[in-house]
Amino acid sequence: MTRCLMLIGSVFIALAGSLLVPFTALAADFDQTRMSAGQNEPERAWSVIVSPYAWAGSLRGNASLAGLDTDVDVPFSDILHHLDFVLMGNVEVTNGQWGFYIDAEHVRTSQDEEILSHEIGLKIRTTWLSAGAFFQAYELDLGGNTVFGKPRTVSIEPTAGLRWTKLDADASAFGLSTNKSADWTDPFVGLRVNADLTERWNLFAETDIGGFDVGSRLSVNAQAYLGYRTVMMGRPTILRVGYRALYQDYEGDDFTGVNKFRWDVTQHGPVVGFSMRF
Repeated sequence: MTRCLMLIGSVFIALAGSLLVPFTALAADFDQTRMSAGQNEPERAWSVIVSPYAWAGSLRGNASLAGLDTDVDVPFSDILHHLDFVLMGNVEVTNGQWGFYIDAEHVRTSQDEEILSHEIGLKIRTTWLSAGAFFQAYELDLGGNTVFGKPRTVSIEPTAGLRWTKLDADASAFGLSTNKSADWTDPFVGLRVNADLTERWNLFAETDIGGFDVGSRLSVNAQAYLGYRTVMMGRPTILRVGYRALYQDYEGDDFTGVNKFRWDVTQHGPVVGFSMRF
């Protein structure tokens, strides 16, 4: 029974490694303007911002799988131990006033346990996709310019979109194997705030709320980053470090299709990445 509980716990670790959340690019940090012929006012130029990232998220909360309830308290080091492959990235298309973004993520985890001299194998793949739009609702000029040539400002950007998560699991035991999957989609609304501290340093914060019993019951996301403007490979780039927390309360059928799967967990930890304009 102890080994069974250990396997159930490790399932949650594998799921935890799959439920990572995107690092957001910031168009407001880059110079989005250019002068058009015959115009006195600058025209906003469209650009593409690519942002790879990594989130070292730990987990805390409660979960239920196959009729068993468990407390979730998993450090990132345990998640990393089961990680086989991960790919994360955000692409944003914007002119500084309006924009939209797509964030894609694919994570693979695997583990093996031995119960009654039989090997139990579990492989989980998560495909995660979010898409949203934003607009600059307010901007305050702070005076001076950044090293990218844009005025130093504080800006506020409402955002809205959808988050879709799919969990796909392969389990093998006693010479038998099975595949099960589950997915849900969360709408969300939120607010992004960007402040240019100096010509090189900036501060970004974002919070959003979603779920609304459409996908999950409730999801709350909050994050803050300190950014440093520089140039990499001849491109304007912002190096970022920060902290993110995501709370999710989801309930649906588990991989058996019979019992309830419950995920009432907060994922939190440091984030590192960079945003490069093309």
